[in-house]
Amino acid sequence: MSSPEYILGTDAAEHWRLGFQHRLWSAAAHEAWAKARIAPGQSILDVGCGPGYATFDLAHIAGPTGRLVGVDESAPFINDLNAAARARNVPNLTAHVGDVQHIDEVLCRAAAAAGEPSPIATFDLAYARWVLCFVKDPEAVVRAVARLLKPGGRFVVQDYFDYEHMTLAPKRPEFSKVIDAVARSWRARGGNPDLVGNLPGIMSRAGLTVTHLDSHNRMARPGSTIWNWPTTFWQSFVPRLVQMNEITQRDADAFFACWAEASNDPDAFMLLPPVFDVIGQKPG
Repeated sequence: MSSPEYILGTDAAEHWRLGFQHRLWSAAAHEAWAKARIAPGQSILDVGCGPGYATFDLAHIAGPTGRLVGVDESAPFINDLNAAARARNVPNLTAHVGDVQHIDEVLCRAAAAAGEPSPIATFDLAYARWVLCFVKDPEAVVRAVARLLKPGGRFVVQDYFDYEHMTLAPKRPEFSKVIDAVARSWRARGGNPDLVGNLPGIMSRAGLTVTHLDSHNRMARPGSTIWNWPTTFWQSFVPRLVQMNEITQRDADAFFACWAEASNDPDAFMLLPPVFDVIGQKPG
């Protein structure tokens, strides 16, 4: 893997996959941000920003009178994001390398080094998509974000609930075996593919009130655009499962044969993993 920290990697193929994924889910992201009352002039925090596909959308909404700060553990992603911000002349966007489980400390250190005021209680909005399901201590992330929010600030999270509910129809054992291995590999690294089941309680313990909870239950059929979302993930991650000894090469070959067959079956369909929107608000 190109990064020992991030289970999905940070190479060029993953960079592209994240961009493709953002395009397919950008409408859902914008809808969630609207529910959290995003507006120009706000100070916004992108938690686990990756190479910045959502970050630029947020920065453009914040506008020249607002600011956008991103944090991610991947130095290559952050370097790419900051370089792109300079090239695209987006001066209200800055990004920092750091562990989002200590995002408050990361930003406090960055502010101190730059001679800037403390970032504690300065953000109107924070956003995290498919981040909390991968970290060992999601409670630490939510607590840290809560410290960074202004009174009345909102934390928008989009993440998985019951990832293993993902199903190919007609059901095929080759497919189910790989889905089980994906979830097992995340748990082995400290993640939780059923993160949203615990998230309302995590937010409550951090002092945030859940003001919105909703789900995206999407179905894909062969030939549809959304069918390509899992396809790009399989291409990237199934070989990693072999490298991690979660499945054998024979299992991987059987899976790809199964997926190719399903992709050419007009009667097949797939229930995608449920993605939930959760918005927590800080009192005040």
